[in-house]
Amino acid sequence: MEKIIDETVQGTALNTKKGKNNSRKLYIESYGCQMNFSDSEIVASILANEGYDTTQNLNEADLVLVNTCSIREKAELTVRKRLEKFNKVKRTNPHMKVGVLGCMAERLKSKFLEEEKIVDMVVGPDAYKDLPNLIQEIDEGRNAVNVILSKDETYGDVAPVRLNTNGVTAFVSITRGCDNMCTFCVVPFTRGRERSRDPHSIIEEVNDLWEKGYKEVTLLGQNVDSYLWYGGGLKKEFVNASDMQKATAVDFADLLEMVALAQPKMRIRFSTSNPQDMTLDAIKIMAKYKNICNHIHLPVQSGSNRILKAMNRLHTREEYFRLIDDIRELIPNCGISQDMIIGFPTETQQDHEDTLSLMEYVKYDFGYMFSYSERPGTMAARKLDDDIPEEVKQKRLAEVIALQREHCKYRTEEHLGKTEEILIEGSSKKSDAHWMGRNSQNIVAIFPKEHYKVGDFVNVKMNDCTSATLLGEAVDYSDNN
Repeated sequence: MEKIIDETVQGTALNTKKGKNNSRKLYIESYGCQMNFSDSEIVASILANEGYDTTQNLNEADLVLVNTCSIREKAELTVRKRLEKFNKVKRTNPHMKVGVLGCMAERLKSKFLEEEKIVDMVVGPDAYKDLPNLIQEIDEGRNAVNVILSKDETYGDVAPVRLNTNGVTAFVSITRGCDNMCTFCVVPFTRGRERSRDPHSIIEEVNDLWEKGYKEVTLLGQNVDSYLWYGGGLKKEFVNASDMQKATAVDFADLLEMVALAQPKMRIRFSTSNPQDMTLDAIKIMAKYKNICNHIHLPVQSGSNRILKAMNRLHTREEYFRLIDDIRELIPNCGISQDMIIGFPTETQQDHEDTLSLMEYVKYDFGYMFSYSERPGTMAARKLDDDIPEEVKQKRLAEVIALQREHCKYRTEEHLGKTEEILIEGSSKKSDAHWMGRNSQNIVAIFPKEHYKVGDFVNVKMNDCTSATLLGEAVDYSDNN
């Protein structure tokens, strides 16, 4: 739940440049969070070396893969419908093979392969390097499965193929897995325990992206704040590291500074943060470097201490407020966004009021709000009854969304009259005569194209806005070009 899910890209069939001698076709769809879309790029890179080019035409595919998410029930239902569709196509194209990747693969392996017999291959998030062997298995008529969770796999040595990219922004994975056992979340069970990627491989990927013309990277992980590299291995085993390993360890603040210094003209973002792990050091590094964007996605999930405890969130409402105060003091113009779960088991009206009052205190720039849906395998599903009636959940969710909409408008209006740097990412969805880009706080801005082009950093004066979008006019190039 603590992952940003962009509804506009769900189920996108990914596409990349054709290989020189590749003859087989790979059709790959992704669902869920940014980590899944990043993983699909890793899969495409591995399979490009095995003779596969991506295609957006399902009917010509030799191999169909769906990269899945177990965070929300809607995503699982959508994936099941897609698998039904793939199997209909398979009846007319019997050579076509179908595989499930990602979180659902790990969780529902026996159902997909043995009970329902709707796929040929099931591959968990840590097993993508085994794809060539698994494909050979299914080519020879056998089902194939590898859902083993790894203690050290980070894919740091795989250069991702950038899929459906605008050529300007890219994700760079820095951690995999999660050690925070939030009771509503399946991630520790589907993606394994937390481990961090070698910082030098991260810097190499960032430098390579800059050489290829990219202007912004988002450092990506289930919980970026707890990044910790001490030579490899699980974070929870750091206590057993040698004195030298501990002395030379790289934490998230260190990594953030390394990336900022490696490419001073490249914008840097990161997601997702966790309140219990975010440090003052990291906030100070953000304040120190101009190229680190002033935006933090800081999921809170609930404003009630009682519900936070039931969720096994290792922070209180008061600690969260102190963190917000520290951010505002060190970075006064920092944008802050949230994740919120409404209607968690046992949530009372008072708990709901606590959430609303927390929102009033922070006044988030934007947020991702969902009603609670029980995920099989989680501690909440095993220990707590989903006892809040659906109509109550929806009523409370509507109130939270309405308040967030007010705060979106309030925060957006704060930028009116200011001239801010915007990185042009592409044309506006509503007008080919306008560019779309984002400011440092991650708010979308729209302005007339004039002579500027994708990838330019442009100073834009903000003249008007909707509740969540700035409308302006370009003044000139920024000094970041």
